[in-house]
Amino acid sequence: MTDKGPLADLRVVEMGQLLAGPFCGQLLADFGAEVIKLEAPGVGDPMRQWGREKPHGKSLWWPVVARNKKSVTCNLRSVEGQELARTLITESDVVIENFRPGTLERWGLGFDALRDLHPGLIMARVTGYGQDGPYAPRAGFGSIGEAMGGIRYVTGDPDSTPSRAGISLGDSLAAVFATIGILIAVHHRENTGRGQLVDSAIYEAVLAMMESLLPEWSIGGYQRERTGSVLPNIAPSNVYPTKGGEMVLVAANQDSVFGRLATAMNRPELIEDPRYADHAARGVNMDALDDLIGAWTADHGTDEVLDILHVAGVPAGRIYTARDMFADPHFAARDAIVRLAHPDFGEFPMAGVFPKLGDTPGAVRRPGPELGEHNSEIYGGILGLSPPEQAGLAARGII
Repeated sequence: MTDKGPLADLRVVEMGQLLAGPFCGQLLADFGAEVIKLEAPGVGDPMRQWGREKPHGKSLWWPVVARNKKSVTCNLRSVEGQELARTLITESDVVIENFRPGTLERWGLGFDALRDLHPGLIMARVTGYGQDGPYAPRAGFGSIGEAMGGIRYVTGDPDSTPSRAGISLGDSLAAVFATIGILIAVHHRENTGRGQLVDSAIYEAVLAMMESLLPEWSIGGYQRERTGSVLPNIAPSNVYPTKGGEMVLVAANQDSVFGRLATAMNRPELIEDPRYADHAARGVNMDALDDLIGAWTADHGTDEVLDILHVAGVPAGRIYTARDMFADPHFAARDAIVRLAHPDFGEFPMAGVFPKLGDTPGAVRRPGPELGEHNSEIYGGILGLSPPEQAGLAARGII
């Protein structure tokens, strides 16, 4: 086991902002990569200001998405700043960026130009539509990619407009795919010495999650629609009321599991009832079956329902809020929530590092840095700039 993490030999320059590029950088930093985030002098990543709650006037999101990273200021819109970035990139392994296609090329920092200087460079570009195709030049946010990729149309109640998840799903998925691409490219470079471009489009990352939606339409003539809390013909798998106005989620759609549910409900006759005897029949009669299960759960408290179903081997659980997560012993046992010391907030909780590796786990070592916190370390240590040279660049607004 290494304290530095399995990716400690990778130096990553992160030039993105907001979420898609930075989340990719977070994932790599969690496993030890040295992620150097370039931010505009005096301003920084807008994520420093985002989030609903801002105690002390500071974002609660920034310490999470920028955790384990190093912050340096660099004015990429200036020639001198572009040259600093270029020099730093030649001393690095990976670049992450999520600007609109063509932006880096205008700055002389496009992949082709950088690859001429550094043949082993890996560049991950995260955008709404990808680097080519007719929509590539368009501005593309995560919400638009979610709509284009299909998840928005099928999310929500059938009687309402399409809903969104309460998180930035499209951005995060594109970041995960970019991370996978980077690690594949690193493996390829180990065998060939050559870097490559990783092109992660938000709409494609969402599309990859859409299961059999495409052949259902092209072959089966079926268009998936919004179905609220259920999936059509998958029963029982729904949210059910319990005594006291709470809810539990029960998923017993497999034949053997449904048998265990019926027995736990003291309704063994349901196992042989032709309306519920197999997966197809339960799908046809899902509304009636949900009514039966809901009537049973409503007569019991949440803890009682869950105790009965867990003993019976039926998948069931609460609909968790943050409050539930902090109180849950399983979260605690697996260190799913970690706590760090923060200079403004004191003890600062956030999600741990996933997945868990047996021999080379990741770790959250520090929360997101202050703007330019690592200027001297990076510009002095890696680029060899003297303190007077750094001071001159700062005076001209370059760093």
